[in-house]
Amino acid sequence: MADSPLEDLEIMDKRTVEDRMQALEQKITNRIQTCLQNPKYCMYHPKKVLWWGEETKRSVKTITMGRILHLDGDKRYSEKSIRYYKSLGLDAIVKNIPENRQANYVVGLLEKYQPDILVVTGHDGMIKKGTAFNDVYNYRNSRHFISSVMEARKWEKKKGSLAIFAGACQSYYEGIMGAGANFASSPARIMIDFIDPLIVAERIATTENTKYLTIRDIEEELRDGKEGVSGIGTMGKKRIIL
Repeated sequence: MADSPLEDLEIMDKRTVEDRMQALEQKITNRIQTCLQNPKYCMYHPKKVLWWGEETKRSVKTITMGRILHLDGDKRYSEKSIRYYKSLGLDAIVKNIPENRQANYVVGLLEKYQPDILVVTGHDGMIKKGTAFNDVYNYRNSRHFISSVMEARKWEKKKGSLAIFAGACQSYYEGIMGAGANFASSPARIMIDFIDPLIVAERIATTENTKYLTIRDIEEELRDGKEGVSGIGTMGKKRIIL
C-alpha cells in the first residue's frame, strides 16, 4: 500500500500501462541478449572443460557460478527476476515474500538452499522526502531489509562467505550497509532501476572467487551508477573445481 496527495496522482489508461510493462520486458530481454552475445559471459552455464595441466596431462575442470537466493516483496518482479537468472543459466532461487516478513523466513531459506549470494528487495521509499535521512522510520520498508541482513549475518558461519545485496527505491543505504550488506541502495535516495539488483547479483555470481568485485566494476552497467547502488564490494563466487 502507498499514500499520496490527490493532486499527485495521475490516471493511467490501459494502453499506457501495457506500453510501460512492455518496456520493462524489453529491458530485461535486451540485457539478456547483451550478456549472451558478449564473449566474456560465455561461461555462465556450468560446464566441464578439458585443459592441459603440468606435464601435459589432460585433466577436467568444472566451472560453477555462485548460487543466488533472492527474496522480493513483489510477485510480478519475482517472476521477472527468475526469468532473468534462468535465461543466463545462473543457479538461482527466487521467493516472493512480503518485505515485513522476509526477516522471519531468511534464515530457514539460507539453511535450506545454502546460497553464495543473498538478494533482498521489494518496495521502499522515504515517507518525508528530503528530511530525516538517518531515521529508519522515515522509510517504508528499510527496517525490514536491515533486519533481514542482520539475520543473514547471524546465520553465516564463516565471515565474508555470503555476499548480500539489499534495498529498493530510496532505501536507507547507510542503515543497510551497517547491518552487514556488501551492496545496497540507495545512497542518493533515488528510484533505482528495477534491473539493478539483478545485475549486481549476476556480476557477483560470475566473477572469479579470486577477484574482489567493487562498485567500480559494476557502476557503468547500472542506470544511475553509484547514486543508485554502492557498497564495500565482495569476493566473486565463480569457482573452478579441478
